[in-house]
Order: sequence, then C-alpha cells, then structure tokens
Amino acid sequence: MKKIIKIVLGVIVGLVVLLSAAAGIFIYKVKNGFPVSYETEAPQITFPTGQPAILLFSKTTGFRHGASIDASKPVIADLAKKNNWYLYETEEGGVFNAEQLAKFSVVVFNNSTGEVINDEQKRVLEQYVENGGSLMGIHGAGDDSHHWDWYEKHLLGAKFSHHPLDPQFQMADILLDAAPKDSLFSTLAPKWSNSDEWYVFFENPRKKGFNIVYTINGESINPSGNMLFVSTKNFGMGKDHPVAWYKQTGKGKTFYTSMGHNETAWQNTNFVKLIETALQWSSKKQPQ
Repeated sequence: MKKIIKIVLGVIVGLVVLLSAAAGIFIYKVKNGFPVSYETEAPQITFPTGQPAILLFSKTTGFRHGASIDASKPVIADLAKKNNWYLYETEEGGVFNAEQLAKFSVVVFNNSTGEVINDEQKRVLEQYVENGGSLMGIHGAGDDSHHWDWYEKHLLGAKFSHHPLDPQFQMADILLDAAPKDSLFSTLAPKWSNSDEWYVFFENPRKKGFNIVYTINGESINPSGNMLFVSTKNFGMGKDHPVAWYKQTGKGKTFYTSMGHNETAWQNTNFVKLIETALQWSSKKQPQ
C-alpha cells in the first residue's frame, strides 16, 4: 500500500512540475516572445500614385491572436478599397527602412506581439512618426512584450498589466468620450456593446495627454487576472477605463485601441467603423 501511495505521490509531483514548467514557458512567451531573426531585406513594392498607402504589419513573436489577425485582413482590405487606399500587408520587417516607410501614410501594428523589428528598425519607425507619419496599434500591440520605451510612451501612454481571467471575455458597454478632440471621432456611435478581453494598464493614458475616444465602465467588469501563483493582478483601472485613444507625436500621429482580441470584433460594425475612422484620421495630412 505504501508503495502505491509513493507512486501516486510521485505522479502528482511530476504533473505539478510539468504544469509549472508549461505555465512558466507560456508566461515567458507572452511577456518576451521567443528569440527570432529580424528581416532586413527591403521588399519590392510598387506604390501607386494618388493613393494614401497603409502598411498592415501582423508579425508576432509573442502570443499570436491568429483568429483576429486572419479576420482583420479582408475587412481592412475592403476599407482600403472603399477609401481608395493602397494596402500593403506583410509580416516581414524589411519594410522598416527609411526610404520605403516614408511612402506610407499609416503603419498598423495589427495585433503584433513580441519584439518584431530590430533596434535600427525601431529608430527608423520613431523618426517616421516624429517627422509626420502615423502609427496605429490594435489590441495585442499594447501588451508588455515589446520592451520599447518610445513605443510605450507615444503609442500606449501606459504600461500593460494584465487582462481578466474570471472570465477572460466579458460583455461591456463601450461609451464615446464626452468630447473627442478631432471631429472625425465625434461621428462614431455614442454607445455600443461588445464582449472582449479588456486590457488593464497601470496608468490611465488620459492623464498622459492622450485624447480618449472610447471607454468602458471598469467597475462593471471583473478585472482579476490572478492565476496559479499570481495573486497581485486583482485590480482594474476604475470607472474611467479607456479602450481607444490617440495623440499628436512630433509632426505625426499615434492611435491605439485595446479592443480586438478575436475574430468577433471584426464582425462588429461599430468596431470596424472605429478602425476605419482611425485610419482616416491617421492618413489625413496635418496642416503646415
């Protein structure tokens, strides 16, 4: 009998060790991605004249929101056709060179996670925005796997903490902020509902000078992200919980929305309208 108990205990301990190792690997990948190679060869692109060009960049090295990425591509392609935009879609980082990047009106980090471009390419993107380009981020582009101070400061305005796990997806009312600074955003639906994975940030980007487009009532959801041995992720952002925001960065623009975890977002006409409006605002030239 003692032998059986020892065997059972050994199996339990082994399972605990395996589960802990698997959890550790998963958490590491989410926070850091796995080591990757960086593409540096410039692609062949023929830019048409008379059309604002959009770079849709969906590369991931951390957690991959595959369903959302796959669902987004035909939707954004339709928006490009509707608005007479030229759309270039890639997961290769070689396009982040000064000559080609300058030809795009907007760069979209489409659920890009992890460190997806190298340090030199990051500097090129920073200069592109500060000299008049636009950078947009969708959902996973705002997690803490990027390890990039400029990006966190100018695109996000806040450091990612966690997302709810109890449950992971929760229905909430999405509320248009009282006075979006740009009139384009004031045409959006004043209130709509959707289920998403609501990111929790340590700071409120409103306090960092960002213009808020949409919020949820953070007190209407369970924000707890505690799991396994994590017991400190049980807080939220309070009632004022922004989920889409933008600002001027140098001569350029940045826009981010924490919505868009899975494919259902791209089936919601109000979310698609938000993305279309953000692209319109981002591609609009600033008055000199």
